[in-house]
Amino acid sequence: MQIPDRFHVVETDGWLVNHRVNSALPGYLMISSKLDTNDLSDLSEAALTELGPLLAKAQDVLKRKLGAQRIYIGRFGHSPGYPIHFHVIPIYAWVEELFWKDSRYRVLQNFADGPGETPTDGAELTLFVWREFCERALPPQVEGRSVTQTIELLREAMRA
Repeated sequence: MQIPDRFHVVETDGWLVNHRVNSALPGYLMISSKLDTNDLSDLSEAALTELGPLLAKAQDVLKRKLGAQRIYIGRFGHSPGYPIHFHVIPIYAWVEELFWKDSRYRVLQNFADGPGETPTDGAELTLFVWREFCERALPPQVEGRSVTQTIELLREAMRA
């Protein structure tokens, strides 16, 4: 998949960091291999060595520069045609507030056999972000910077 340049944040020899193309949530990043593989074991040692610092830098910038209270990093990969990639999802306080205000998501509490360790978890908030900020024709209003402003900020911060 060709990512339009306007979504590019930073590149290394082995990886592209871009804002998720279909996400209205500012700061939702994708870190994708430049090698067309879906298996970490196919990557060079150099590419693997770049990955850890890229993930750490993305997490740090999203927390420090954008004020995300949590960062979820996930590797999914059942969609054919995409190289191995990681989702870096910022959870801002206002995102969690929207989650709790939306009664449709309270049904998720019915799937647990007992009380969880916390009122919600990363899987529930990831589902919320995907459905509300990536798949809805009219996503919720965001607080703070726009996606475009956020990409500019991330470009500067991730290159530093």
